[in-house]
Amino acid sequence: MTTPSSHARNVLTIETDALIDMRDNLPPDFDAVVEMLLKVQGRVIVSGMGKSGHIAAKIAATMASTGTPAQYVHPGEASHGDLGMITAQDAVVLISNSGETKELADMIGHTRRFSIPLVAITKRASSTLAKQADFLLKLPEAREACAIGMAPTTSTTCTLALGDALAVAMMHLRGFGKENYLTFHPGGTLGAQLLQVSAVMHTGDDLPIVHETTPMSDALLEMTAKGFGVAAVIENGRLTGIITDGDLRRNMDGLMNHTAGSVATRTPTTISPEALLSEALGVMNSKKISALFAVDDAGQLQGLVHIHDILRTGVA
Repeated sequence: MTTPSSHARNVLTIETDALIDMRDNLPPDFDAVVEMLLKVQGRVIVSGMGKSGHIAAKIAATMASTGTPAQYVHPGEASHGDLGMITAQDAVVLISNSGETKELADMIGHTRRFSIPLVAITKRASSTLAKQADFLLKLPEAREACAIGMAPTTSTTCTLALGDALAVAMMHLRGFGKENYLTFHPGGTLGAQLLQVSAVMHTGDDLPIVHETTPMSDALLEMTAKGFGVAAVIENGRLTGIITDGDLRRNMDGLMNHTAGSVATRTPTTISPEALLSEALGVMNSKKISALFAVDDAGQLQGLVHIHDILRTGVA
């Protein structure tokens, strides 16, 4: 007797085999497509009908978030005015398993009329779409994983993976990194995780700063005024130590007779302004502290980040 799990394993086996086949037999035009898309001055327009349309929308979204301007255009809407969205500076990627999807006809014609580069993603090299296209990304000859072999399953999985391969290849060739990714993902936990210390740290007059020879009476006033519970001891812009509430308690006897330099903790824990906020939070948790001074490679004081600043971003 078959079980749901056995059906699931069968689907995953069929789709995995197809993906392995595509990996080992990557479409010959793949490199040429990537090179062409990298040169596009406008956007990559991705389209398909039905399930292929859903995959097209996801591919466009992935490209757009990884450095390649892209947009999904519905083929039905294209036939009723949205062809105007597609310009001579764009490139078009059309998805159709059969290559004969009639709703794509107007988009195919538009690309041919205005010499817009056309990429076909289809299983049939002899199809109308494949023959009209400038580039062909042929899907593997693999059966659909559904019970009747007709519902788009294996074909859409392969198309989605192929779209990811295109987007990531271009991402690497553009040198698109975490900082760039943050630009397109400013909201949510992911965006917060990629924020750098420099994005939220306090700088300038907000910093509690004293010098080696500053009397502790003045140092206490500075700590109180700035409200972080710490003060930076600096000389010539370099952080030479910090004063914390713990340092005050340890030097309570005759505190007012001391200078900031004589009370300060030397070689304090610091963070780079370029470090991620998640890293700063990890340091605070491990050291059981609530504030970190940010310094550059030369030890010059750049700012201060407090745990409340980090928590407000949603990192934790």
